[in-house]
Amino acid sequence: MTALEIAGAVRTYGDLRALDGLALTVEPGEIHAIIGLNGAGKTTAMKAIVGQTRLDAGEARVLGAPIDAAGPDVLGRLGSVIDQPFGYPELTVRDNIVHAARLHGLDRAAAACAASSWIARLELEPWAGRRARGLSLGNRQRLGLACAAAHEPDLLILDEPTNALDPAGVLLLRDVILAAATRGAGVLVSSHHLDEVSRIAHRITVIHAGRVVGSLEPGQTDLEHRFFEMVRAWDAAHREDVRTRQEVHA
Repeated sequence: MTALEIAGAVRTYGDLRALDGLALTVEPGEIHAIIGLNGAGKTTAMKAIVGQTRLDAGEARVLGAPIDAAGPDVLGRLGSVIDQPFGYPELTVRDNIVHAARLHGLDRAAAACAASSWIARLELEPWAGRRARGLSLGNRQRLGLACAAAHEPDLLILDEPTNALDPAGVLLLRDVILAAATRGAGVLVSSHHLDEVSRIAHRITVIHAGRVVGSLEPGQTDLEHRFFEMVRAWDAAHREDVRTRQEVHA
């Protein structure tokens, strides 16, 4: 069973087509990275995948079920960090992770065990009893990752997860993503850090103007140059579409 499939996805905001026939898949055990300029449609696609926004056309299926019809048995196997990391400001780091794990179906004892494990794994011990509102941006990101992954999801959706992370945090994130894929989870990750993407991804898909416009080979050097060449070539071949999007954004 495919961990994730999104096909023919269209999402419009007024005159802007944020998604324009987007199609993506993620297989179990695969790390699939999507890259693109700001406004390319990455976050909109991820929101559609987890049910935070509805598609105007097309379909998103997670773990074999249409997201629109997914029940707790499916949603409990999904973890995500999109836009802002999860965390109730008035709850402590530990209580936030316990709460997130409980929301995803773990019982009280298992949730408490998971919280302790992830606090250690993401080196959050000094802040375990601190309220989330008092965390630095980087530690908030670590907390959001712990909340997304504490229940060991079968599909992990991560939107710019390296945001605000220091180099130590990036290494911890890398370990989490690789471990998730090793145990068989599908991972969809977006990032502007192409060197990090190149290290961990099995597949790299380029999204531009709400569409898939090509792919890059993981492990290659100079991915930024290859990426910009691909985007410029698409823009040159679709000048009218580019002009329309620029007018809408203006």
